[in-house]
Amino acid sequence: MSQATSQILPDADETAAGAGGPVIEVSHLNTHYGDRHVLKDLNLGIQPGEIMVIMGGSGSGKSTLLNHLLGLLHPTSGTVRILGRDISKLSQVELTKLRCKMGVAFQGGALFSSMTVGENIMLPLREHTKLDEQTMRIMARMKMEVVNLAGFEDLMPAELSGGMVKRAAFARAIIMDPKILFCDEPSAGLDPVVASAIDQLILNLRDAFGMTIVVVTHELESAFTIADRICVLDQGEIRIVGTPEEVRASEDARVQDLLNRRPEGQEQDPDAYLQRLTGGIH
Repeated sequence: MSQATSQILPDADETAAGAGGPVIEVSHLNTHYGDRHVLKDLNLGIQPGEIMVIMGGSGSGKSTLLNHLLGLLHPTSGTVRILGRDISKLSQVELTKLRCKMGVAFQGGALFSSMTVGENIMLPLREHTKLDEQTMRIMARMKMEVVNLAGFEDLMPAELSGGMVKRAAFARAIIMDPKILFCDEPSAGLDPVVASAIDQLILNLRDAFGMTIVVVTHELESAFTIADRICVLDQGEIRIVGTPEEVRASEDARVQDLLNRRPEGQEQDPDAYLQRLTGGIH
């Protein structure tokens, strides 16, 4: 095996650590922002080859959980294991090495406006491998074929449509053949036809590459289209983890509020409301 190739293949110890169990394991995770308890004793396991959708309303803790899974936040207590490794105990070098097994498709695409689409997609290879230029270009073209962007490598991001930017972001996220792909609001801001195409792309990536995919979204139709299982967060707590059918059938009132788009606090005591407004003044 060449030195260049070895830089993008999984290490034997990480492959063994992730075998026979969850690819991602969250155990008793608690997080505080100052005095605010944001995530409350979360427990979640994500299996190899699974599409897990994390749903919840604004302020439910979705983004905070995603940041923990990416190793961007340290928990107040509890553990997050990725491919068998407790990421809070890794050195910066070890964490960087582990992140090479993880791809991230950011919500807004996060393409660099001064680079061509092809240069954006090749960026992880430039940063983390010693591959030659021709090999990187070939790999980028291969991934652009996968996301139906063949022939657009010389365009600038400003010349792409919103859906094409999302596809380019996916191509960059999978350029190093990650074991885990994280998608942050992949269909946000897209029209229904383009959003449906992004949903199908996620399914195709799972089927073609066998990768585990974690999707954070508030788009209900997308979630129920792509998910093997859905984790519903509410006020920092997991209300349910189950198949789309199990989530739809849940008797939890907060889950049904989310699914039926019912505003929180829709029903309230008029006297208590007046008391709150007047501060108890009679």
